Amino acid sequence: MSQWWEYPALPRGPGERAILKAKAICGGGRTGRLAKPGEFHIRLSSATQSRSGVQWRPMPTLFHLHLRGKTEKPGRQRCLRFLPITPTSLSFPEGAGQEPSSSFSAGPRRSLQLRGAPTLRALTWTFAPTPTSAPAPPAMDSAARDKMQPALPPGPEWPEQERAEQLARGAALKWASGIFYRPEQLARLGQYRSREVQRTCSLEARIKVGIRQEAGVLRAGCRTGQASLAASLPQSVVQSYLEGVKTGVRQLAWALEAVQGAREALGQAHALLQGMAEAAQTLEPLREQVVQHKQLQAMSQLLPRLRAVPAALAHTQTLIDAQRLLEAYVSLRELEQLQEETWAPLGGLELPVFEGLGPLAEALGQAVEAAAGAAGRLAREDPALLVAAMRVAEVDAGRTTSLEQAARDWRQRCLRALQEGLERIHFGTPLQPGPGALAEWLEALRVALPAELAAAEALVAPCCPPHYNVVRLWAHTLHSGLRRCLQQLLEGPQLEAADAFTLLHWALHVYLGPEMMGSLELGPEADVSDLEPLLTLENIEQLETIFVAKVQASVAQWLQKALDGDVAEWGREQEPDTDPSGFYHSPMPAIVLQILDENVRVTRMVSESLQRRVHGMALSELSAFLRSFSDALIRFSRDHLRGEATAPHYVPYLLATLNHQSALSSSVSVLQPDWVAPGALAPVEAALDELQRRICRLVLEALLAELQPLFAALPSRRWLSSPELLDDVCERTASFCQDFRHVRDPAVQLLLAEAERTVVLQYLRALMQGRLVCRGADERTQAAERLRHDAAQLRELFLGLGLEESVQCAPVLLALRELLNLRDPTLLGLEVAGLRQQFPDVSEDHVSALLDLRGDVSREQRLAALSSLQAGPQPSPPAGGRALFSLVPAPAPPLSSCLPSGSCA
Repeated sequence: MSQWWEYPALPRGPGERAILKAKAICGGGRTGRLAKPGEFHIRLSSATQSRSGVQWRPMPTLFHLHLRGKTEKPGRQRCLRFLPITPTSLSFPEGAGQEPSSSFSAGPRRSLQLRGAPTLRALTWTFAPTPTSAPAPPAMDSAARDKMQPALPPGPEWPEQERAEQLARGAALKWASGIFYRPEQLARLGQYRSREVQRTCSLEARIKVGIRQEAGVLRAGCRTGQASLAASLPQSVVQSYLEGVKTGVRQLAWALEAVQGAREALGQAHALLQGMAEAAQTLEPLREQVVQHKQLQAMSQLLPRLRAVPAALAHTQTLIDAQRLLEAYVSLRELEQLQEETWAPLGGLELPVFEGLGPLAEALGQAVEAAAGAAGRLAREDPALLVAAMRVAEVDAGRTTSLEQAARDWRQRCLRALQEGLERIHFGTPLQPGPGALAEWLEALRVALPAELAAAEALVAPCCPPHYNVVRLWAHTLHSGLRRCLQQLLEGPQLEAADAFTLLHWALHVYLGPEMMGSLELGPEADVSDLEPLLTLENIEQLETIFVAKVQASVAQWLQKALDGDVAEWGREQEPDTDPSGFYHSPMPAIVLQILDENVRVTRMVSESLQRRVHGMALSELSAFLRSFSDALIRFSRDHLRGEATAPHYVPYLLATLNHQSALSSSVSVLQPDWVAPGALAPVEAALDELQRRICRLVLEALLAELQPLFAALPSRRWLSSPELLDDVCERTASFCQDFRHVRDPAVQLLLAEAERTVVLQYLRALMQGRLVCRGADERTQAAERLRHDAAQLRELFLGLGLEESVQCAPVLLALRELLNLRDPTLLGLEVAGLRQQFPDVSEDHVSALLDLRGDVSREQRLAALSSLQAGPQPSPPAGGRALFSLVPAPAPPLSSCLPSGSCA
């Protein structure tokens, strides 16, 4: 089946067109109602009938449809629908009295007989299968096309045609007169015309759709073979349809001819263009001659001026050498303008006469740049030259040229020259490291930089354009130059401690202080608020690390020297020096603390972070010094006891070191300012306490070396009968402790307490050795009385030396006296329990040794007395009590000391 676009416009006879026109003009009504067989009626709306006077009028029937072999009259329920007819497939059967089939038909086809009831004329409608892609028809001329058009006889005239035409015209005239009665409606004429065209197109489309639907119904009937249709069409309908087809074909032929004509015209134009191109190539030599002629003409006009160019170049160079910059620039611009005037006529050809113009411009630029680089000096000596250089740079910045040359950008060169000249003056010479060189250089900058900024504001700024911001440029240039110079300094060899400290203090305080960048005389034009830090955090960390490391090495060296000087005095023939109060004295503690405190205090001038680091270093070095001090004492004592280096005044110098320790302990608080955490000095205090115990132990070992021979005969029969042994002990102890008066409190109290405790421990150790066993009650009484007497004698001795009674350990002898003085052995358990309550560290071995000293205790009594030690809860040691019996094993090992001291009760 052919597609819709293959059908030409719907053919209509004059009568049909009149009916459609009348319907379109009236704007309403319905068509297509067959009142009775053989008649076709148009039904108009009441409004349309009233306007046009058209009523129900019978019209000739177009055709009848016969379905399933039965002829039915058309009515309202089966209104006629138009069938799309392909004109290329329309043919009349032979013998019908019509022309044969049109030559447009081709290929296999199916025929359908349509029989009309009144006329019995039949038409054969052929439905050709539609190919998927139809081949293009061959080209044909106008005569052939006219010959192939089907010749159809005109159909019969429609009787009501004239009447319908009149009615339509009358209705249209009446409608138009009503619409366009008022003049303002004429402006809407185009809108009415467009609307009527749209209505006409809509009606035609509806008729075409109806015909297409009827064709589908007819084809369905042909495929099933269950329906036969007959129709009788007027000759005028077919003829009108074919006329439309012919018109479309003719228009296509005209379009083809127009396309072919346009193609031929384009070909001719292309040929003409090719001919013109060939002709233009033949004119190329002539064109070159014309160009050369124009160049020669321009050269002849400019020749007088070109002859003066060498002299002008030499004159401009003379002006540059004489530093007449403005005149030199004017002469240079005249030469450049002449060069531009010759460049365009010569087509960009460079003349040899202008070869020296580029170097001349560069020489002038260098002169301007040199003047800008010496701006500070010229502002004082020759400000006119500086102003001329600035004006040349500014005027040249606005220069435009038609030559293909790069911009000279003298303004930027001047700015760079200003910065480079300023940096060259103050930072051009590299800093030579040396003692005090950095401090001198920084002091010179402290004076020179403010003066340079003042000169820039007063002298240089008036000679330069305002947008140069000379004061700000000076401040930022000096800052960046100084910053870069310091970076180079830090990247070089490591600075000394003094240089690192000086640089930190100068950069963090002096440079930003009121003497330099923080000066009130420096106006807001300097804009120093957005300057980068002179030293970065990494630089500050680096300098602080260098300073702390160098200071630590120096402090360690000085402390070692102080210790070595004091140790050298320990072997002298003279006793230690004393102060006006009679106490042993040495300047070493003061030197140590002064070195440490001064280093901590001086760092407050720089920053808190540096102060904290130096404070931590000071505490670390003090702890290391105390360890070295203790090691030196051990070597001194070992050499003295071995006889390798006997010191004439061994004990006095030990007592002098105890005073040193006391001085350090009392003065170490200077290393704990308010901002230091409370526990920061704990390691130093622990080291001082350990040093004190070490000194006391060495002194007590010397005392013990003198007392051990005396305690070898105690207890004995001689000891029971005579007090001579203890008198010798007391005499030797008193003589040894005479030098304690040169020791300051509280160290002397500790030393006396340890001495008294050492004597008591040695006494107990002698008792536990089992050298004496009482033979009877009388000897037990004598032994008890000797213990009481010895306790009183020791108490008086140490009271005389200045030891408080509350811290003495001699009362332990009175507790042992009660154990020996007991007459009934069965009560020993009570005495042992009392002894355990006073001295919780007493053991069974100690009690057994004491029971052996009694000499009258049986095995059962011993077991009963020892069992009392285990009876009851373990007593807690008294507050502040010191261990005694635990340091006296039986048999007693070599005596050891346990510090710090405390009450033995």
